This record gives sequence, structure tokens and C-alpha cells, in this order.
Amino acid sequence: MPKLIIVEKPGSWNIRLEDVEVVTPAQYITDEAYQSVRNLKILNLCKSYQYQSEGYYVSLLAEARGHKVLPEVSTIQDLRFPSILRDDSLDFDQLIQNTFKHEPYDRVEFNVYFGSAPSEQLARLAHQLFQMVQAPLIRANFSKKSKWVLQSIRPISLSEMPEDDQPLLEQSLEKYFLRKRDYRPDKKKYDLAILVNPEDPNPPSDDRALKRFYKASLEAGFNTEFITKNDIDKLIQYDALFIRETTNVNHHTFRFAKKAEALGLAVIDDPESILKCTNKVYLHELLNVNKVLTPRSYVITEENCSVLPEKLRFPFILKQPDGAFSRGVAKIDDLNEYKKVRESMFEKSDLLIAQEFLPTTFDWRVGVIDGQVLFVCKYFMADQHWQIVNWSAKKEDMRDGAVECVSVDQAPAGLLKGALKATGLIGQGLYGVDMKEVDGKFYVIEINDNPNIDAGIEDKILKERLYDIIMDIFLNKIKAVK
Repeated sequence: MPKLIIVEKPGSWNIRLEDVEVVTPAQYITDEAYQSVRNLKILNLCKSYQYQSEGYYVSLLAEARGHKVLPEVSTIQDLRFPSILRDDSLDFDQLIQNTFKHEPYDRVEFNVYFGSAPSEQLARLAHQLFQMVQAPLIRANFSKKSKWVLQSIRPISLSEMPEDDQPLLEQSLEKYFLRKRDYRPDKKKYDLAILVNPEDPNPPSDDRALKRFYKASLEAGFNTEFITKNDIDKLIQYDALFIRETTNVNHHTFRFAKKAEALGLAVIDDPESILKCTNKVYLHELLNVNKVLTPRSYVITEENCSVLPEKLRFPFILKQPDGAFSRGVAKIDDLNEYKKVRESMFEKSDLLIAQEFLPTTFDWRVGVIDGQVLFVCKYFMADQHWQIVNWSAKKEDMRDGAVECVSVDQAPAGLLKGALKATGLIGQGLYGVDMKEVDGKFYVIEINDNPNIDAGIEDKILKERLYDIIMDIFLNKIKAVK
């Protein structure tokens, strides 16, 4: 992807970087060559980002042209409100206190260059500040009263940088802008980031599946890297983001999806799908309004919960709106259990979902991507349990029920039709539709925006072809926005 650095005086720019053009803000703003090309990465190093300055318009026009720009206009706006940034810094307050615990003075000021700082002691904090404020050159000011707090943070120009910091700027810029990769330029076309959580004991894809995703991506022509929650500042370097960790709205996965979408990346899971799928109250309304067959369900509050047993007979299912992987779900067998469980769940949410209990020996799972069925599985109930996963099982090998894969052309037509109708209401991402079959009818239980794809299970029928299909869809999504 072509790269531009925008500075007022290109003749004074003495850092030489491969495949990087240095131009003035006026050139970028007015030159027709930059207006007609969409696939550009822009580094805006103008001396000022003030409203209606050239620096401001560089970022504004870059976003209008579909270019990836640093900083974004939203970042420029954030820098106008230091009180908001101070509040955001509370998320890493412990890091701030640890960084300055041996500081003899009550005020510290330092520069941050693309997430790097002049001293090793400040390295982690500088990286965190860059994640919070994604501007290339910033100056942070901390002071201590009862404890250390962020007083101010602002962008700085190249002229404000000490001469001694020039080597650090060069090193940081090269690391950020020109990632070192071993690849064949004639083969690779696009950059793919796969977001994972190495610490998650129950990720949506196991290590073997992730390796198969990686292999398929390379064969499709991607430069692929695995990233973690600490790498949100790197998203501007990629063309696509594939989220392979458990998603939620109040979670870094949603922030990654939003950020990637704003940068013009092809994203799975996209933020709208995360928003819709991770809240069972929303899904309840969406599916019912569109007459998708579901078990009889009710949204309950603390005010109306007492009348529920008049509408649903025991046993029934009680769910927290944002539960995942069978957690936050309880089978209610009697009134006493209902009172106890609902009280606990209402501590976490003002709304709950009560759902008719449909006992079956297995649940169907239909994997759908981009409006086409990818895989079909039967997830059998865990041993002596009513769910496919028994989180209270004493032995791990008794936690999960068996899984049986079914060829798509052998799956019931009604099952596939129901799954495609349900996911069509969400979007064109990757989904797993959980369904129950009762008396020949297929009931949608929920839609997952990041379904399990584990080696030897969901890929049992298609094998490597499953991973190839997903990578081909990523390529199509990238080309659609270029």
C-alpha cells in the first residue's frame, strides 16, 4: 500500500524510508493524483491540527478519500478535551502509579513518538498513551498530589522535538510505518491481522485451527500476523481484521472492530454483528419482529418478573442478555430456584430473557459466512446435563458433549432456510446459528457472531477448504472497498 508523509517543509525532512513519499499539505489537499487514489496510508506530521488548519484538513480529506490516516479526525477532536482523556487514563491508573513510584519530583513531562519514549522506564506507559491517543508525536504531563494523574496530553510538532530525540523518532517511525517482513513482493498483496487471546482457556478457535487459518491466508496472498488486545495502534497497517477471540460490546474486541471499520478494513466480526449478536434482548426482538421461529420467550424486568410463571411453565430457561458459551444461562425447575437465580442475574442486568425449554438430545449449529452455509454440526448434550457444555463438570473430559458434522447437502432444508433467514437479518459476516429441532420444526435459539471453528470438528467435512473459503471472502471484501 503506497505511503505518504505530510510535512510543511519536505526539503528539511532528512529521514529516508523505502517506498514513502514526502509531500506538503497543500500538495496532498489539491493534487488530483491524491484525490483519485483510495489505497493510501497517510502520516500527518503537520505542525498544527487546529480546526480548519491545513493539518486538520489533511486528516479530514484523507478520511473522505478512503485513505488510512494518522491521526484521525476523531483523535484530533479528542485532544481538544483533556478532561475526557484524563478520565480515559484511569483505565491504566495502576501502570501510571507503578511508573512513577520512585520519581523524586511531583511533575513529569515527556514526549511519545509512535508509542516510544526516551527512557526504558517510560516504555510501557508510552505505549499505553499511544493506544489511548493515536497521534504520532505527543507530549504527556503528569503531576502528583495524593497520587499521580495525567494533567495534559497534546500533539507536538517536529520543531518541538529535542535534537537528541531524532534517533528515537527515526527508529519509532521505521518500526511503525515500515514493518519488517520476510515475504515475496511478487506474491503478497494484502495485510491481515488475526486478533487472538493467548490466555483464553476457551477460545473460538484452537491452536491447530489458527495454524490452518494462517496457512490458508498465506496461500491466498496475505501477509498475516497474529495480534492481541495491546496492538490496537497497529490496525492502520492492515487491510483486514479477523477476530478470533470471544467478543462483547463492553470489551476491547468491539473497540478493535469499530476502529478497523473506521480505517476501512474488511472486518470479521464487524461491529454491527457484535452489537446485534451479543445481546439476547436485541435478538429476541429482531427474530420475533421478522417472524423467525423461536421458542416462546419473554423479556422480563424486576417489575414484571413475578408474573412470568403464569406465562411459562417450569422448567424454563433464564438468560442474561450478554452471556456466551452457555454461560449466563440457567434452567429453572421451580419457583424457589427462579427467585434465587433471577435475583442474582438482576444484579448484572436490568433485563433478562425467559425462554421456553425445548429438551433435545442435540443442538444444531449452522455456520454461515457471507450469506452462504459453511458447515453444519450436531452438538450433543454433555453427559447427564441439559446443555452442550457443562461448566460445573468435575472432569474436563466430561464437560463437552460429542459433536457430529453433517455435509451441507445432507442437512435438512428447513434447518438451512431458517439459519440463512436469521443471519440475513444481521449482516454478511461469519455466524453460528444454534437451532433446535422439535417435531420437524427448526427453532432458532441464538446467533453467535464468532462461532467455534476448531480443527477436526467444524472443519471435518470441508477440511482445509473451509479456511480457504473464509480467506477468499476476506479478499472479496477488501477488493470491494478498494
